[in-house]
Amino acid sequence: MAKKVCSFCGRTENEVKLLITGLNGFICESCAEQAHEIVLSTGLLGNERKGSDKPFHIRKVPKPKEIKKYLDDYVIGQEQAKRNLSVAVYNHYKRLQQPVNDEGVEIEKSNIIMVGSTGTGKTLLARTIAKLLDVPFTIVDATVFTEAGYVGEDVESILSRLLQVANYDQAAAERGIVFIDEIDKIARKSDNPSITRDVSGEGVQQSLLKLLEGSVVNVPPKGGRKHPDQDYIHVDTKNILFICGGAFDGIERKIAQRLNTHVVGYNSVQNVRKIDKEDLMQYILPQDLKSFGLIPEIIGRLPVLTYLNPLDREALRRILVDPKNSIIKQYTKLFEMDGIKLTFPEETLDYLVNQAMEYKLGARGLRSIVESVMLDAMFEYPSKRVKTFDVTLDYAKQQLGKAHLQKLESA
Repeated sequence: MAKKVCSFCGRTENEVKLLITGLNGFICESCAEQAHEIVLSTGLLGNERKGSDKPFHIRKVPKPKEIKKYLDDYVIGQEQAKRNLSVAVYNHYKRLQQPVNDEGVEIEKSNIIMVGSTGTGKTLLARTIAKLLDVPFTIVDATVFTEAGYVGEDVESILSRLLQVANYDQAAAERGIVFIDEIDKIARKSDNPSITRDVSGEGVQQSLLKLLEGSVVNVPPKGGRKHPDQDYIHVDTKNILFICGGAFDGIERKIAQRLNTHVVGYNSVQNVRKIDKEDLMQYILPQDLKSFGLIPEIIGRLPVLTYLNPLDREALRRILVDPKNSIIKQYTKLFEMDGIKLTFPEETLDYLVNQAMEYKLGARGLRSIVESVMLDAMFEYPSKRVKTFDVTLDYAKQQLGKAHLQKLESA
């Protein structure tokens, strides 16, 4: 009688623990396990529920103060936003660890919306949180989404990206965190009814409702419209934390209008004096988001509203030097890789900050200014045999003036 051998690896039944018999061949336990892993990696089994209701276990859950301390190393200022984010992420971990049917108390998730002008650190906060977390994290841009059936992406592609980050581990993806950037760009265009559909504004907000609230969504693993024949993965969003961010340019006018209408009575002049007109964002309320163009249903699903302060001169000065990945440290590292020691005198740093304050672009303005100042040096000095380079005040003024002149000439 012929010996039974595995049809894949060729080992005999005496060399393996288990040999499964098929119609025209055999497979050992080792090859069967490898075949299972290969099928899992393709995502073909994604439409089956894979234990997403099991409690989530992690070696060490970071406490809110630990999360904020980590954020402090990379993000300057924005204390309130960092506190809100830290608490939300910590509570997200605790929700995942909650035993099933624990005394009938089910902890609901608290999705967050962050409001702040450009360059104040919304996306940086999200990216920094992503470094710390042990759950899948993805950042998506709301501007690309449209209603189903129109040119653009469906909102379900948010979950496609989360699945890709989680290596198509559905159970892990269903415990992830999503940062939706530019949420203000999908605001309702007008309160007046129109004969045309608002396919990239209110239509997208309506589509987001089921994701934010928590429901089972059919997700195309490869992105949807370009692969219509693929099998859908059924993703439950009830344990996915959504953090939204947007500049909401012009919302200060809505806040100012509301504050003026509330100031009534004989002491109205005193109340007006108490309002900080330079930083109206701190007085933001959900009704201001509604006035801006977010529908009430989506505001209700983003219960934690936090704001980011506009960056003042002191904050910009610290952003230049203090964080672990500060702009100056990045350029110092670049020159160090060429064997050049780069130094910035205090007066040069002050000049760069003054220029950034004029641009009113926040930290992004700082980056563009330093880039303009350093461009010629980065082009010339790697070819020179020098060991040190001091960016003096006169050099910075000369380079910045030269950059402005070139732009005027090209215009």
